[in-house]
Amino acid sequence: MAKGSCIFLLDKLFNLYLQELLEWNKKFNLTAITDPDEIRRKHFEDSLLLLQTVQLTNESVVDVGAGAGFPGIPLKIACPGIKLTLLEATKKKVDFLDHIINTLELKNVLAVWSRAEDFAAKHREDFDLAVSRAVASLSALCEYCLPLVKVGGIFAAYKEEKVENEVDEAENAIATLGGKLREIKKFPMRSLIIIDKIKATPSKFPRRAGMAKKKPL
Repeated sequence: MAKGSCIFLLDKLFNLYLQELLEWNKKFNLTAITDPDEIRRKHFEDSLLLLQTVQLTNESVVDVGAGAGFPGIPLKIACPGIKLTLLEATKKKVDFLDHIINTLELKNVLAVWSRAEDFAAKHREDFDLAVSRAVASLSALCEYCLPLVKVGGIFAAYKEEKVENEVDEAENAIATLGGKLREIKKFPMRSLIIIDKIKATPSKFPRRAGMAKKKPL
């Protein structure tokens, strides 16, 4: 496909995604951002920041706490060869994700209604990459995400710009769960924390639902 045709297709898919997001947002809260330009900047473009530091082709990717599909669906639109699992604990959001997958005719994308702790029981170390823009401490996100990542894979956490203290607090969790901090990639208003999975996660992790937040490692 010619470059111009690819750009047109990407714009078409993102515009359709935007329209459906705003329409469904009238029925229940998917995003507090309702200005179209702000959605493009704070959801779509923000989700794609990962591509400035991690190259994606045909990897298996899990988006933990996918919400309305960020960052997973924008990454899938931009990198159609990836195999994407959208993991979300709220049923109404999973219904929206299923609708978007069908509306955009995305292939090799699955929305799953489950908590990360439960999902890990059957999908331990299945994925090349885990991503998350979920609102949780980095320690908790590591416990949700690193057990899902293969040794040699990556966990990428989307966090606020000032994140150094949070990274320091998560040092034990990262090491305990088999990770090693690669870099903190800085952007305006955003930091991406890139963690390599260097060894298998001990079988006792993740702990039962709620423990990662109540008693962080």
